[in-house]
Amino acid sequence: MTEPLPLEGRPADEVLRALQQFGTQDPDYRHGRLWSLVYWLDEDYDRFLGAAYQGFSSANGLNPGAFKSLKRLESEVIASVATLLGGDDEVCGVVTSGGTESCLLAAKTYRDLARATRGVKRPQMILPRSAHVAWFKAAEYFRVEPKLLALDQDLRADVARLEAMVNRRTVMILGSAPGYPHGTIDPIEAMGEIAARRGVPMHVDACVGGFILPFMEMNGHALPPWDYRVKGVTSISADVHKYGYAAKGASTITYRNLELLEHQMFVCQDWPGGVFASPALLGTRPGGAYAAAWAAMQYHGVSGYRELARRAIEAFARIRDGVRAMPELRVLGDPSGPLLAYGSRDPEVAIYAVGDQMGARGWSVNRVQFPEGLHAMVTAQHLDVVERYLADLREAVAAVKVDPTLASKGSAATYGMLANVPLRGMVRQRVLEMFARQYARDGAPLALGGAHEGSSPGAASGAGDRSRQSGASGRPSGAGAWVEGLALRYAQWKRRRNTPRR
Repeated sequence: MTEPLPLEGRPADEVLRALQQFGTQDPDYRHGRLWSLVYWLDEDYDRFLGAAYQGFSSANGLNPGAFKSLKRLESEVIASVATLLGGDDEVCGVVTSGGTESCLLAAKTYRDLARATRGVKRPQMILPRSAHVAWFKAAEYFRVEPKLLALDQDLRADVARLEAMVNRRTVMILGSAPGYPHGTIDPIEAMGEIAARRGVPMHVDACVGGFILPFMEMNGHALPPWDYRVKGVTSISADVHKYGYAAKGASTITYRNLELLEHQMFVCQDWPGGVFASPALLGTRPGGAYAAAWAAMQYHGVSGYRELARRAIEAFARIRDGVRAMPELRVLGDPSGPLLAYGSRDPEVAIYAVGDQMGARGWSVNRVQFPEGLHAMVTAQHLDVVERYLADLREAVAAVKVDPTLASKGSAATYGMLANVPLRGMVRQRVLEMFARQYARDGAPLALGGAHEGSSPGAASGAGDRSRQSGASGRPSGAGAWVEGLALRYAQWKRRRNTPRR
């Protein structure tokens, strides 16, 4: 239950204690138990970022002419990023609130560019099937139809199919470096050659890789060309708050030249409040995020980022090799790092059940689908816990192998159903219902699989009652339960059929 606004204010120390209490049920990221969402180093570094953020927490980047400090910070961040990404003095851009905003802006920019220069009224953009979900949000928000490029056997964009997909309505082509689901780098050089020859802009989503791939190269890792050194690449997104280890709320989008960037900007000349111009989606732009991003980059420098990259990639390689050494598991695709996914090669080992067993051992792991797998976004911090993780993973696999019924219990049942049921519209509606319930006044955080082992697929604990669809326990009843039961049986059958055998 949420607390109302108090009639009288509370003492500052009491408020801060309450905030600390709120965090007690969050994932244990300080000890390397979380494999996404957070890029944590240590308490001293947290305090450093907090001090940088606090110094500009009231500053507002809405008007770059007012807070000149923020414009200078942004300019220096962008100049550094442009150099890291192989750009020249023409490369320019802005700091954004995160990778999603950066991706949204690229879609909007190229939609508007195509409308202004080629009269395109029904825009399309070519996305690899492994593109980050932010691109599908951009497609929905800005009404740019996504055309999905299939993946090759290594789970990279299949460039052999690309050229045939380009047409007059194509406003942009996307490549990922690396893609979030599998950690693979798309064939950017070959894609860029097609984009340049066909006169179509190409964006590289390096939100994950932008602050680690350059330092991997400096450390001697051989990587395929992926940045502004590729002729056809016209823009790149790179998050400072991921492997740049900045405070949350800092990404960048850069373009090869100012003429492209101009199509990102918004101007309203007839507003009664005055002539208004904005470079990105947000109006108010939090100065603390600018300051913490700049501070992180100054603190680490090239040498610091090279060392963080070395640690992250050593941890990544040890996990990748450890997974490959387990006969029941397989690494999905050919990841370059720093993230990877792995699935099952043994039909008796349901990978989502392995995920549940890892959760029972204190690890917070994400699931992926198409194909089914577990996901790890590996940071420098994880080097300290690699051996414990692999030991627990071996135990988790053994537990599932001994008891295959674990695949039909807990969140494994839910994820198995969601990944395999062919009625994708039903999946979307069910997820929407579960997700939306969190935001009701009496809503509780989503708990896939319910509050106890063996609860019905899709049930969310604390989600409230919808009498037409659920019983008093919140579990589907009647036709809903029958459909989900059928879907679960289908998912189990399909998993067994599709699991590669040794």
